[in-house]
Amino acid sequence: MGTAIPKPFLPLGGRPLILHTLNRFLQTKTVRKVILVASATEMARCREAVQSDPGLKEMECLFQTGGPRRQDSVYQGLARLDSDCEVVVIHDGVRPFVSPGIVDLCVELASEKGAVVVGVPVRDTIKIVSTDGRIRETPPRGSLWEAQTPQVFRTEIIREAYRQAQQEGIEATDDSMLVERLGQEVILVEGERSNLKITTPEDLLWAEILLREGK
Repeated sequence: MGTAIPKPFLPLGGRPLILHTLNRFLQTKTVRKVILVASATEMARCREAVQSDPGLKEMECLFQTGGPRRQDSVYQGLARLDSDCEVVVIHDGVRPFVSPGIVDLCVELASEKGAVVVGVPVRDTIKIVSTDGRIRETPPRGSLWEAQTPQVFRTEIIREAYRQAQQEGIEATDDSMLVERLGQEVILVEGERSNLKITTPEDLLWAEILLREGK
């Protein structure tokens, strides 16, 4: 993003971005508690932001220090789950427009099937390129999807996936990759393109437009 302020705390519609995300989860029917994972240097800012939102007083929110990688942070968050937690929803804090209805659908499906990921079909042709810039392959677009979050799992499945990854030194860019290694089937649910991840300044501008238009 190139800003001094970390992405989750950038202003969106006059409020820290992370509060928009948390308010979406407040509107779900299935999520009873949130574990908010943040870096140690940003934990005070994180607590202050959450406590500044009167609406979030209805949400039970725990704070957990994360690690150097996303994977390490998720692992730390999983360690804080209640003993009776049956289904875990893992979501990027900088996806502020996630649909509460899709979260609830994924929880229901994961409870039955074990593992669910939200995604959208890719719209552009994808090229597999070598390190020296040569095109090696053009996979058929019809079978390619862009993975989003939430990614939702039965607790025992995602814990085992992370346990094995830690033990074997496996690194993954999303949670479902680790679950796939177990031989567990992962169901994909078509999401919404408005569930964008704020990564660049252009993304933030687009998010402001969506918020202003009430979409």
